[in-house]
Amino acid sequence: MADFVLLISDWYRLNARELPWRSTKNPYFIWLSEVILQQTRVDQGLNYYLKFIENYPVLNHLADADEASVLKLWQGLGYYSRARNLHKTAQQVRDEYQGEFPKTYQEIIQLKGIGPYTAAAISSFAFDLPHAVVDGNVYRILSRYYGIDEAIDSGPGKKIFQELADSLIPESAPALFNQAIMEFGAIQCVPNNPDCGSCVLSASCASAFNPELIKKRPFKKGKTKVRKRYFHYLHLEKDQQIALDQRTGKDVWEKLYEFPLIESDDDLAPSAFKDSAHLCYQTKHILSHQHIYAYFYKSTGAEIEGFELKFIDKKDLPDYPIHRLMEKYLESEE
Repeated sequence: MADFVLLISDWYRLNARELPWRSTKNPYFIWLSEVILQQTRVDQGLNYYLKFIENYPVLNHLADADEASVLKLWQGLGYYSRARNLHKTAQQVRDEYQGEFPKTYQEIIQLKGIGPYTAAAISSFAFDLPHAVVDGNVYRILSRYYGIDEAIDSGPGKKIFQELADSLIPESAPALFNQAIMEFGAIQCVPNNPDCGSCVLSASCASAFNPELIKKRPFKKGKTKVRKRYFHYLHLEKDQQIALDQRTGKDVWEKLYEFPLIESDDDLAPSAFKDSAHLCYQTKHILSHQHIYAYFYKSTGAEIEGFELKFIDKKDLPDYPIHRLMEKYLESEE
């Protein structure tokens, strides 16, 4: 185990990418980067991180912002529950901790939207506490190196990997090791076709140079069933105004704005559109557990039967946070 820690730490010192959140001990900035980088590539998340710290350089600035402004700044990153939780957690820190980020793992993990991984990351990176991070990169490295085939999406599997990671982390340099193992997974022990020939761990890795084992590890029990959905949107304008609705309920894109929508069981045009609107754009949008087939119709009239329409000034549309489907359609209209 000592060799593993030493080799991966030395590799990191030589190969680490220069990223702004790695040069700070500010727990607010570190937390912000961790939330943004969930389900997001570093090259995409970097600009969002910079935009957020420019607009909200202090945690209380984020807490005091209105939710629509936060969602607008997040627009394009997807998984918008992250942005909503980010905002609510900032308010929680403002109200319960006077704007000062809590300094212990036990306090941090009690914050809204923060789980074991994020709490461990903040604890180690900001406060040098020996809490091991276990994310997708860490699962992959530990599974391949130690030859572990326990499912990472099972209770026993998660426990095994967390306990192993906890046993590896050095109390003298927890932040360095956590950064090193995640970076190693991001650019060396990658999901597909890793270069074992240039890997510092290959001499003692249980999966090195074995394509079948590399592909197999880490192991998951099964995939979640994908749900197909059919969204039919109405683009309706009159007198320099445009119809717009806000999504409600616990569903995708909660509280974001979109055109009036009819969701159906198939790709056939809703009867309400047949005589007064024409199809002008269609696309497929893939989410983690949903495939959304979207159809956009332009109205040739001022009203559509069965809709309670709300209008905004067309020039104000850029001020409203919208989801990626809406963005794609509006881009097609330019």
